[in-house]
Amino acid sequence: MKPEIKLYDKTFVPSIPYASLCAAIDAVADKINTDFCGCSKPPVLLCILNGSIMFTAELMKRLNFLCELACLKVASYEGTHSTGKVHQVTGFTGNIKGKDVIIIEDIIDSGRTIESLVDIVKNEGANSIRICTMLFKPSAYKKDIRIDYAAMNIPDDFIVGFGLDYNDLGRNYKDIYVLKEESK
Repeated sequence: MKPEIKLYDKTFVPSIPYASLCAAIDAVADKINTDFCGCSKPPVLLCILNGSIMFTAELMKRLNFLCELACLKVASYEGTHSTGKVHQVTGFTGNIKGKDVIIIEDIIDSGRTIESLVDIVKNEGANSIRICTMLFKPSAYKKDIRIDYAAMNIPDDFIVGFGLDYNDLGRNYKDIYVLKEESK
């Protein structure tokens, strides 16, 4: 891991190494494999762009059942803060009507985005919905929607790396970095 990274006006320091992320993804994949072992029709993994690309790719490699892949892009962040509003940037890249869907998120904090995603997926006619996130901030979560699979619980800090960004930069780092105190 680099000792720190600078993105625009912010400095980030190491938080979660790639090896720890991989171990957490292994564990969550085992749970999903158990739940979907022997499923009669392949579920759809719904990759929420852009943040969950790396997590979805790593997770898919570990699944031992047939599945489809679709993507959807939504946005709610500007800089380091949520706008409080979720808007759909692109439509679905595949059909989810009548299918079992596993929403794949990079991070769940307040729950506003996941609440909107569940509504969007229901309106598209999904048969069932499960939610999988790489990172979960339980102290920030304010919704009643069940999170079926969380690879890792983390504090309510602003982070980048492994698909997560600060104003579109930092997604490419394989490790996760946290905003340095004096940059806040």
